[in-house]
Amino acid sequence: MRLDQFLTILGVGSRKQVKRLIVRKQVRIDGRIILADDYNVEPKIQLVSVAGKIITKTCHTYYMLHKPAGVVTTSQEKNQRTVFDLLAAADQREGLYPVGRLDKSTEGLLLLTDNGQLGYQLLLPEYHIAKTYEVVVNGKITEGDQRAFFKGIVFPDGTKCKSADLEIVRAAANESQAVVTIYEGKFHQIKKMFLCVGKKVTDLKRIRMGPLVLDPKLAVGHYRELTQDELLRFKPYFNCKK
Repeated sequence: MRLDQFLTILGVGSRKQVKRLIVRKQVRIDGRIILADDYNVEPKIQLVSVAGKIITKTCHTYYMLHKPAGVVTTSQEKNQRTVFDLLAAADQREGLYPVGRLDKSTEGLLLLTDNGQLGYQLLLPEYHIAKTYEVVVNGKITEGDQRAFFKGIVFPDGTKCKSADLEIVRAAANESQAVVTIYEGKFHQIKKMFLCVGKKVTDLKRIRMGPLVLDPKLAVGHYRELTQDELLRFKPYFNCKK
C-alpha cells in the first residue's frame, strides 16, 4: 500500500497533512527518512514511524495456499471451482488475488495477497524470480535433457526459454521424476519444455516461488497466513526499484 494512503487510513491525518509530514522528514521506514509518498509499505516486515512514534498496525493479507489439481487460479470462472472457493468466508478480502497462475491441472504453492505492489515486483521479468517444481514425466530423462534445459529450450514457434535447472530424481524407461527450476513464466512452460525433448508431463507440483517454500505440513486444498519469518524473506522486493 502507498505510504500516504496507509497513514491516512490509520488516521495519522488527512492526505494533505500526511504529505506535509513526509515532506518535513517526519516519516521513517526502518530508520530511513522517506520522502516519496507513493513508497510501498508493509508494517508486518518494516518498522514505520511518524514523528518518532512507531506504527504497529498492518494493512495487507498474505496466504500460502496448497492448490489442488482441478482448481483454477482466476478469481471468477464460470462453472469452475476457483482457489477462492477454498477460503473461508471470514478470510475473504477485497482485492485478494493469486501472485502468478498455476494451470488447472497443476498442484502446489500459491501466494494469495491483496498487496498488489508486491505481486507486481515478484512478477517483473528483470528480477528473475525462481520457481521450482516437482515433475513426473512418461519417459526416461537423460543428461542430454539436462543440457538442453540449461542451454535454453526452443519452442517450435521459435520462442527460446531462459536457462533452466533440471535435476533428475529418478529415471526409468516408462517414468521419471525430476525437480525443475525456471526463471520466467511462459504459458504451460514446463509442459512445453518436456514435449520438446520427447516427454509428456503427467504430474506437476510447484514447491517454491522466490523466497517462499511450500510448507510440507500444509495439506492439499488448505491454506494459512504467512509467518513473520516468511514475510521477512520478501523484504528485498519492497520498493527494490527505489
